[in-house]
Amino acid sequence: MPGTQQSRARVARRIATAAAYGGGGLGVLGVGLVGLLLTESKLAVQAIGILDGDPPRADGVYGEAFADSAAEPQPPLVLAFLGDSTAAGLGVLRARDTPGALLAAGLASVAERPVRLVNVAFSGGRSADLAGQLEQALSCRPDIAVIMIGANDVTRHSPAELAVRQLGETVAALRAAGCEVVVGTCPDLGTIKPVRPPLRWVARRVSRQLAAAQTIAVVEAGGRTVSLGSLLGPEFAARPEMFAADRYHPSAQGYATAAMAVLPSVCAALGLWPQEEPADGPVPGEAVLPVAVAAAAAADRAGSEVAAVGGVDGAAGRWALLRHRLRVGLPGSWVAGEPVGGPPGEPSDEVPEGLSGGLSGSAGPVPGNTSASSHTGAGDD
Repeated sequence: MPGTQQSRARVARRIATAAAYGGGGLGVLGVGLVGLLLTESKLAVQAIGILDGDPPRADGVYGEAFADSAAEPQPPLVLAFLGDSTAAGLGVLRARDTPGALLAAGLASVAERPVRLVNVAFSGGRSADLAGQLEQALSCRPDIAVIMIGANDVTRHSPAELAVRQLGETVAALRAAGCEVVVGTCPDLGTIKPVRPPLRWVARRVSRQLAAAQTIAVVEAGGRTVSLGSLLGPEFAARPEMFAADRYHPSAQGYATAAMAVLPSVCAALGLWPQEEPADGPVPGEAVLPVAVAAAAAADRAGSEVAAVGGVDGAAGRWALLRHRLRVGLPGSWVAGEPVGGPPGEPSDEVPEGLSGGLSGSAGPVPGNTSASSHTGAGDD
């Protein structure tokens, strides 16, 4: 394993251990850097600016046509979204372009079953806010929860061990309620254009360390993670259209790219993803590793999934499967930016025919009952 990954694995395990045992004093930033970074942070904030308004509300039922066509209609799967402005979808104007709506539509298409989206994320959310969001989410009895958190913990200098512990406790509570959990880990903040060296270098190092530590905590609590380095990574750096007007939050195209990376893991967590044929030899990019090693490797490769495996040493969570799932297309006309029907309150056009990745079924969101559990708050990532 490269030296950088070895170092990240050690730091991530140290942070996760401190989180598990309530240790203090292990922040994500060195004391000697604080003065310099505060100055650089102020300059970056001035350059980034603030997006006006709240994210569009996307709560409702998606793929309701499946309930009408099925011989034995099933109740909707409940998908809960928790986290910060990225989870809420800040930066887009249409509800159908938020990551929650994209994943709800994709999940409905794969499951051939309606999906009810309940989004309790809000702008400015940090790991400390997950406890309040958890209470709202659990009241809806979700089948699966997606959490996107971490960027604000870095930018607002939250102690890493505290943020990781709060995330781990949230995942554990959801799992205890019978809910599957997929966490999109902290994105790579080092590629944001307005952030300049040395803050850029520190932001990249700190965000990847936090992502690795989050992975350890989530896997050991029974969830799985997807690395969201690509959310603000090289692909985004090379394509300005992936960003919203503030050059910080994703655009509609950016959210679609992130959703395509998360969708296979969401489906797999529910047992809906097609099983690959057994390979004669090792699958490229897939390995069973100690969880800290897998976490460090995932932080370096966007779209990597890490999930616990048992039976290696008798302790689930100490070993993890690292894999890079094939991305699939969400409903094709969504990715192209054309209206194809939307959540409650949006005009609805023609429902798309399945996923561009070859999975059949209608995935268009259709009007349904909205949930009162979604809310927004002050702040900005």
